[in-house]
Amino acid sequence: MKERPFELFVFDWDGTCMDTTHAIACAIQEAARVLGLGVPSYETAESVIGLGHKDMMSRAVPDCTDAIYPAYKAEYWKAYIKEEDRITGLHPGMREMLTAMKDAGLWSAIATGKSRAGLARVLAKTGSDGYFCASRTMDEAQSKPSPDMLRQLSDECCVPISKIVMIGDAVHDLEMANNAGAAAVGVTWGAGRREALEKLHPIAVVDTVPELARAIGVEDLLK
Repeated sequence: MKERPFELFVFDWDGTCMDTTHAIACAIQEAARVLGLGVPSYETAESVIGLGHKDMMSRAVPDCTDAIYPAYKAEYWKAYIKEEDRITGLHPGMREMLTAMKDAGLWSAIATGKSRAGLARVLAKTGSDGYFCASRTMDEAQSKPSPDMLRQLSDECCVPISKIVMIGDAVHDLEMANNAGAAAVGVTWGAGRREALEKLHPIAVVDTVPELARAIGVEDLLK
């Protein structure tokens, strides 16, 4: 059996496993527009994806006060669900890799800024729940880039941080890995730009799932 550099493979969800970046960015803008708040640029909306919901909104829409936030959140979810309904599955190639990893007995987990209910919904929608041995959402842990999610997953799975790799599309994912002392791989098909991801010194920044498989040491499973 091939010796692998990692024992726990932690995936971000939005923009990494599922191509929801556009849906989230558009929903951030639409909710602000409906409530008459300052509408952020698409780039600004995209840049906050991966944070906990309230952190995401406070950065993208600074005039969304605590008093306005409940109404903003309701409008955001209304717009997001409409956009998400158009997305039918995982990012191309991701299901095949996750299936191969599961069949090989490897452990995968999720660290996401989604709520627990939101994660449960998309896992059920995509039939992906069986791929992951553990998960952390913003309901159970501090928002990225805090290392809290990775530390909790390390404890739950009894895997040392040195044997964990975080896979994500946003700078917040890579910052979380750095803060925890874990390895990281950036993917370019989501919210993050290669230049920004590379500045955080991940072990690799990849453009395709086969490149990701090589970076995390599971390329043999896809042959």
